[in-house]
Amino acid sequence: MILLPFSVSMLCEAAQSKKPQDSPAPPTTSPSQRLGSAESWTAYAYKEKAGKVCYLTGEPLKREPAAKLRRSMAMVTHRPGENIANVVSFVIGYPLKEGSDVSLDVGGAKFDLFTKGDSAWARTAELDKTIVEAMAKGKQAVARGTPRKSPPTTDTYSLTGFPQALAMIDKACDIKR
Repeated sequence: MILLPFSVSMLCEAAQSKKPQDSPAPPTTSPSQRLGSAESWTAYAYKEKAGKVCYLTGEPLKREPAAKLRRSMAMVTHRPGENIANVVSFVIGYPLKEGSDVSLDVGGAKFDLFTKGDSAWARTAELDKTIVEAMAKGKQAVARGTPRKSPPTTDTYSLTGFPQALAMIDKACDIKR
């Protein structure tokens, strides 16, 4: 898990400006502390120069087509020192088709996420908050993406445990709902 803060840092930096970064952010100097888990969701926190960062991750229950080498995950990140909360991101696990969106369906609510490389983000902070609220109330989230060179993929996430993991990062980063 030592590399995870680096991934979170890259995702959060891009999400902060809502523009993908051309160069990765530097790795954090302190490793993530595991706050706890609920079902398939795990909460973490770490400190960096700008302050505390809290995030949760979850892996899909089902990946279609099944691929042994493709690792995908969903994340929500808070950066209270930068006045940023509820940043939603999905690592799809393969290079996405340039200019394509990832389609996210949370309990019938549909969202389009912009892409860069193998990841996808909400376009605005308001959309981030709406998606997090939907995920906290929903039972399932389905992310569909289009890779550069292979057939479209679908990742299905159970949202059981998501509200509890969200509460853990909210508490750790003092985020009020």
